[in-house]
Amino acid sequence: MSISASAQTEAQPEHTASNPLANEDLLPTTAAQRHWGWKDYAALWVGMVVCVPTYTMASSMLDQGFSWQMAVWLVFLANVIVLVPMLLIGKVGPKHGIPFPVLARASFGVKGANLPAVLRGLVACGWFSINCYFGALALHGFLNVLGLGLAGPAEGETISNSQFLCFLAFWALHIVFIWRGLESIRLLEVIAAPLMIAASLLLVVVLVMQVPAGQLFNLPAKVVEGGPKTWAALTGLVGFWATLALNIPDFTRFAKSQKDQVLGQAVGLPIPMALFSMVGIIGFSASAILYGKAQLFPDGLLNQMGPVAAGLGLLVILLANLTTNVAANLVSPSYDFSQCAPSKISFRMGGLIAALIGLVFMPWKLLATSGGYLFTWLGGYGTLLGAIAGILLVDYYLVRKTELKLDDLYRRGGEYEYRGGWNPQAVIAFVLGVLPCLPGYLAVSGLIAKSAVPPLLLSLYDFGWFFSLAVAGLYYYLTAPKKQ
Repeated sequence: MSISASAQTEAQPEHTASNPLANEDLLPTTAAQRHWGWKDYAALWVGMVVCVPTYTMASSMLDQGFSWQMAVWLVFLANVIVLVPMLLIGKVGPKHGIPFPVLARASFGVKGANLPAVLRGLVACGWFSINCYFGALALHGFLNVLGLGLAGPAEGETISNSQFLCFLAFWALHIVFIWRGLESIRLLEVIAAPLMIAASLLLVVVLVMQVPAGQLFNLPAKVVEGGPKTWAALTGLVGFWATLALNIPDFTRFAKSQKDQVLGQAVGLPIPMALFSMVGIIGFSASAILYGKAQLFPDGLLNQMGPVAAGLGLLVILLANLTTNVAANLVSPSYDFSQCAPSKISFRMGGLIAALIGLVFMPWKLLATSGGYLFTWLGGYGTLLGAIAGILLVDYYLVRKTELKLDDLYRRGGEYEYRGGWNPQAVIAFVLGVLPCLPGYLAVSGLIAKSAVPPLLLSLYDFGWFFSLAVAGLYYYLTAPKKQ
């Protein structure tokens, strides 16, 4: 399949120093820039899937009372669900060659696009910080394997001074890749993906050799008050990659064809997510059987397995978190923050801003409990991003019938000017999609008492991503002027 004819024939919008809506990084990609094949996208996804947050997602579900069968099924189902908007929004990339913030201008307005761009960018900053923390734990553990004897957190603390210094060191490593650009990230993923698959398989083989499979997969499910929260967990799991479902055009704009981005993502996302969740489940269960304490994080398990396993495994964790972080959590905010001031903020500068914002997050507090990770973090931002996805999908497919005026995306006074650069209906749709879920989020996160929130609103938050996507999308469709 060749590159879309419309993408080849549309003229490049003008980029001058006086254009406040354009820079070289936000302009549509040229035919010469589109050389990513399906294997590149599959490797990209495997590189992002094989990471500590995926491992922890599965082990957190066991800690929240799910059986391992239900945990794996929900992970697979959630990623099949999120693959649908991923592919639909991803089709914008090969056809028009534009990144997510520029696509958002069509529905939110050339200035209003700052709202979804900043929200998406801030979520990425949070994820960036979380992965830096996991990388810091791995680096801290590796240095102890080498005999440095660094101390862990004292009683009542969530992070020690030496762990925080490791956090800063791992943070600094990411700047190299954002400075070198997307091509260095693609090469990193292609090289790292097979290494991480091999390491994951080796860990599983070692654990299965020590614990009989019958014992490993027959641990009774943990008993939690009220039982497992199936819909809340599914919503959180969908939210895990709801981030990439929005900004996937940042990557697909470099695809050789639509077939390459569709096949690569379909191969690289749902099944690898389900398979790697099994690694987290096996590690969680094996640590409980072998060492008497179930470990949510892989570094805890590896440290119990001895210095050789810890040394090799922690190096792999460092690589896994690096590949995931630079691709999933620095590319997007680089474009997102560039959208806010294109003439002043380049891709590099946007990445540096994202990295600096990531420093002020405190992931060690967020990850202190499995429920906080699964329901508060994943479910909370999933609700925000679901509303944005609903608006983008309805606008592009149902209102504009997949046709965009590229020139108007990069200038004031065009079709996407709306009112002062903002589309009020998109903003109202977003608020209507998110606001009903806010009381449930405040209750689940512990900011207000659950008894203060009506049961209906508590339940509504369990469906946050689905609810916000449907409500925002429906309102936008009913109020947007239809193209003839």
